[in-house]
Amino acid sequence: MNHTLSTFQKLSKFIWGKKIFSFVVSRVAPYFGSIKPLITHLEPNHCICFIKKRRAVQNHIKTVHVIAICNGLEMAMGVMAEASVPKHLRWIPKGMTVNYTAKANSDIRCIAKVNPEDWKPGDMLVPVQALDINDTVVVEGHIKLWITEKPR
Repeated sequence: MNHTLSTFQKLSKFIWGKKIFSFVVSRVAPYFGSIKPLITHLEPNHCICFIKKRRAVQNHIKTVHVIAICNGLEMAMGVMAEASVPKHLRWIPKGMTVNYTAKANSDIRCIAKVNPEDWKPGDMLVPVQALDINDTVVVEGHIKLWITEKPR
């Protein structure tokens, strides 16, 4: 088990553990802090990041701004990748393609999930989606990763 996954599992046993884990991730990658994310679920190849609807992430029509949602999707993907990438590989994001499918009128769950066999050198498309509290998909798409062998 890698460091990211074991840290999440250890901290999750405590009342504020997931909040502490999410805060630490936001300190390592500070831009994530702008959405005040909460990693609610993490296992190999699967991560869920929660974004609370609040004024700081809303747009002019009082819905969760799609850029805030994309930030949550990237956090879910990044934490999932760190918890899942095989020891001999490394990853870096190359791009993101998303479609806005519905208004984001509530809190949002951002999900990144891949199959274990997807981890091989080359481009890898990570399916991502954001759902509201009614399980309506509000944003869906892919984040493209470039997977390479670690130098020896």
